[in-house]
Amino acid sequence: MSNTVKVKGVTIGEGMPKICVPMVGKTLSDLLEEAAYLNTLDVDVVEWRVDFFEDVLELEKVKEALNQLHTILMRHPLVFTFRSAKEGGEREVSSEFYLSLNREVAKTGLVDIVDVELFSDADVVKTIVEEAHQQGVFVIISNHDFDQTPSKEEIVSRLKKAQELGGDLPKIAVMPRDTKDVLTLLEATNTMKEQYATKPIITMSMAGEGVISRLAGEVFGSALTFGAAKQASAPGQIAVADLRYVLNLLHKGL
Repeated sequence: MSNTVKVKGVTIGEGMPKICVPMVGKTLSDLLEEAAYLNTLDVDVVEWRVDFFEDVLELEKVKEALNQLHTILMRHPLVFTFRSAKEGGEREVSSEFYLSLNREVAKTGLVDIVDVELFSDADVVKTIVEEAHQQGVFVIISNHDFDQTPSKEEIVSRLKKAQELGGDLPKIAVMPRDTKDVLTLLEATNTMKEQYATKPIITMSMAGEGVISRLAGEVFGSALTFGAAKQASAPGQIAVADLRYVLNLLHKGL
């Protein structure tokens, strides 16, 4: 049985996959409106995709925004994510800035989870994991492949590496070229869960063909799924209400 991650009354890795919704506002006013709206939805976890934020390069403005978001979203676990352009994000920054941004945000006490990309500089990953854990902050170690679906063995290998590096929530998202690729992702998820996972894992196949992977996590072993509120942050995300309905439906059948 895999361990669970418990934060603010939400247990990730137990029961139905938890629903995470990303905030993608470009301005502070956009973000505050988005956060207030998310409070009206049936979501478990909120992610701030800070790479969308127009002032992301100004650390004090990031902290100021984070403080206001935390006040609005206080009851929800908050994930802080800078997604690099090479993994589907909005911009690219230096390793030095990436490290500084994540370590400083972890120190604020205003986030519960930070997302660190698996293929970032190895020392950067190690430092962020160590310092986040010192602050009592959990870490997603993630990989996003927008070009293809790697082999089952490669997917499992990347998840294992994320776990070995100290990730509390190893994550991978891949792009399918056909339905066989979706099956590859699901089979890899099940193998990881059954044979290697000591932590809850997060997996998904993107775009339309991969939607089933966002719904069937409880069957195959993915502990968290991403839904959309007003704007999706990745291809294949579906509306929160629809997602909750299907997750409940599948859960009743298990």
